[in-house]
Amino acid sequence: MSLFSLLKPAPFPEEIKDPKQIAQDYKYWRIRIFYSIYVGYVFYYFTRKSFTFAMPHLIDELGFSMADLGILSTVLYVSYGVSKFASGILSDRSNPRYFMSIGLILTGLANIFFGMSSSLYLFILFWLLNGIFQGWGWPPCTKQLTYWFENSERGFWWSLKSTSHNVGGAIIPLLAVFCANLWGWRWAMYTPGIISIVAGLWLMERARDVPQSLGLPSIEKFKGKEVQNSTDNKSDQSLTPKQILFEHVLINKGVWILSLSYFFVYVVRTAMNDWGALFLEKFKGYDRFLAATSITWFEIGGVLGTLAAGWASDYFFRGRRVPFMALCALGLILSILGFWYVPQGFVTLDLFFVALIGFLVFGPQLLVGLAAAEFVDKKAACTANGFAGCFAYVGAAVTGYPLGKVLDTWGWKGFFITLLVCSAAVFFILLPLWNRRDDDTQSQTQTVQKPVLQQ
Repeated sequence: MSLFSLLKPAPFPEEIKDPKQIAQDYKYWRIRIFYSIYVGYVFYYFTRKSFTFAMPHLIDELGFSMADLGILSTVLYVSYGVSKFASGILSDRSNPRYFMSIGLILTGLANIFFGMSSSLYLFILFWLLNGIFQGWGWPPCTKQLTYWFENSERGFWWSLKSTSHNVGGAIIPLLAVFCANLWGWRWAMYTPGIISIVAGLWLMERARDVPQSLGLPSIEKFKGKEVQNSTDNKSDQSLTPKQILFEHVLINKGVWILSLSYFFVYVVRTAMNDWGALFLEKFKGYDRFLAATSITWFEIGGVLGTLAAGWASDYFFRGRRVPFMALCALGLILSILGFWYVPQGFVTLDLFFVALIGFLVFGPQLLVGLAAAEFVDKKAACTANGFAGCFAYVGAAVTGYPLGKVLDTWGWKGFFITLLVCSAAVFFILLPLWNRRDDDTQSQTQTVQKPVLQQ
């Protein structure tokens, strides 16, 4: 069996007729699909962040400069952003079971080959490949969350799934630093790589394609909603990549607005992640370990913000994603000002504002991707999410060399003004979408008398 045949969508067998069997199968497979993609994405973060904790050793042992290592960060952000968009198009017409698992195996191999290298050019090559394969991770998750969970509950499940970012981001520093200190920096790359290959094989065994590939009805039909002009029971090959991109994504003004806001969201998120600890160390006099713990608090705030965003958009705003994002943007302005102006020596207050910024930035990060997927036909959800993600990682790339030049020229004042401007931009960009809902909920669905089985 060839790689391309594996990536094709699974065929749709005849639909199961027994409502009790359908309910049992949905309960089982939703849990299995969810924990599979959750664990799989945790390990994607292992192989994405491993290099960060090998950096000091590369400087000491191989003599690389900060500028040299900055090139690798930029290569990863740019290649990942482009790959996420391209992979979104491919993922809409692929089997997420194999697409995600093969990507995880390949990114593990890229980490291992990086660890075997000593040349900057080889580092760039393997980190470029790593960025490309990293882009295979999130689009299949988008597809699974869109097909297995209905709009009224999707915000909760999407937010819960998105905490895998924070889990992976919290574990990998401990693993990578331990391996680097015990066996050398190369094992900070080998170990995550080997673990991810094993995890990719496990994911391949656990995951499956969309519900119809298992003989189940669509989630809308199961939950009691009939989709007008639905193509859910047809193969994902029914739409070509050109149709998906040009007829569902590029003409959608909502997707463009969300994507532009995503750029600014990621400037704030990545800037705080990459430069926040340095601000505390260099400007406020923290020791290196205490400054580094600020990232832990940033991630803790991020977990809480992610969960709150999904819950609030589902139950408080009734499926509207934009209001919560816009309110978070206003909160970011206030919290960034607070972090900037806290007097030196108020450690608890500093860490509180770091956690609050994490809470307020990870909520919009979650909901922009979710809203982009919901503003289009389900068959274009991965493409729309990947398109928005491409903008996000252009924003992340801006926080490298360009923001470094801002710091060199205008100091920390220029840094914080940049973050404040970006936060305000998110608010004003999103205002036209304040009342916008998922297109399916708004105009493409209607409630039938009974779902397949009441839950």
